[in-house]
Amino acid sequence: MPYKVNKKFEPQFNLLIIATILSVLIWAVSAYLPIAGYIVYPLQLFATFIHEGAHVLATVLTGNTVQSLTVSADGSGAVWSQTAGWFSQLFISSAGYLGTTLFGTLLLCWIRAGWSAKGALVGSAAFVALMTVAFGLFAPLFSFFQTVTFGSVAFTVLSGTVLAGGLAAIGYFANARWANFALAFLAVQCLLNAVFSLTDLLFITTTVGGHSDAVNMSVATGIPALIWVLIWFGISIFMITVGLRLYALRKGAKGSDTVFED
Repeated sequence: MPYKVNKKFEPQFNLLIIATILSVLIWAVSAYLPIAGYIVYPLQLFATFIHEGAHVLATVLTGNTVQSLTVSADGSGAVWSQTAGWFSQLFISSAGYLGTTLFGTLLLCWIRAGWSAKGALVGSAAFVALMTVAFGLFAPLFSFFQTVTFGSVAFTVLSGTVLAGGLAAIGYFANARWANFALAFLAVQCLLNAVFSLTDLLFITTTVGGHSDAVNMSVATGIPALIWVLIWFGISIFMITVGLRLYALRKGAKGSDTVFED
């Protein structure tokens, strides 16, 4: 049976398609023309803030202490914390990759619901600003720079300030059309970054090894790091699938509330 896009949801659907095509094209071109990667570089840093911010939230929720949050120029990041107990280690280590996927999925649902894109952008800016000030600046100061260098803190604060300011500016000054596109682009970038980051982690785990969240999980549970990577991959794909399903069709909704109609 042929389907067509419901007129009611054409704007959201078209924005998501355009954002997805543009994102994939940029990622593909950057593989052959590295300079193209600078177009999405700020969004890579944003995804890193979300990843590390998820570690921070998990640390705080389990009653542990965050010593520092840093984001590096190469797009990597780290959160140093004082943790106790295997459950805390499991929850905190899993939060990074799954948190990024969840954030992108929630943005997708936000777009589908037709809620304010400006509000979501300002909210994202506030989250980055909070992570930057509280855990990228003050936490290292209070721990007397035991786990970080001045340079890493400086880059974290600089990049966090620019990202938060940029997102807030778009949310405040952009018209509704551009704000909606920016949010769709942000959602797609978060989801792509989550998948590509897990792909990189899979490659690292099966080849060169080295320290990672998966290794932390292996140490805490005795289960091989590769198994944890595959588990995170499966959960991430499941969340993305559910998000896309919710975007296209609400459970129990009437035909007028679905993206597609007969």
